Amino acid sequence: MAATAAVVLFLEALGLAFVNWVMGIAVRHQAMSLAGLDPAAMAAGAWVAGGLLALFLIACAVVLAGTARHDRSPRGFGRLLLIAAAVLNVILGAAVVGLLGWPAYVLMMLIFALIVLSLTLYAAERPAPTDDDASPSGAPVAA
Repeated sequence: MAATAAVVLFLEALGLAFVNWVMGIAVRHQAMSLAGLDPAAMAAGAWVAGGLLALFLIACAVVLAGTARHDRSPRGFGRLLLIAAAVLNVILGAAVVGLLGWPAYVLMMLIFALIVLSLTLYAAERPAPTDDDASPSGAPVAA
């Protein structure tokens, strides 16, 4: 599951970077402006945003690849990255339904489901039993 999610997040990173690159080119060539902002600044902003989003999603894909390789749940900062990626996909899904329609929304929710399943399907590690614990029969261990 985590390996599939890693591949999908990598492809999503490439897709988002491509869309932001195209938006930047369109803004620059059309000389579009929003509330008097410089079109060159808007194009640069689209390119930087696309690059940052792509780097974030690639980092999440690396965390998921490590999860698949080690077959254990991500911890600490990696877990926070994946939670943030799940939230990002829900927000993008809400935005994309109005722009591209329901099929794009379903795709975003499938990516969200892959991330959440990767976070929840790997069992938390249990502490190793100590000598003070009871024996398998339930009787206390004699010292």
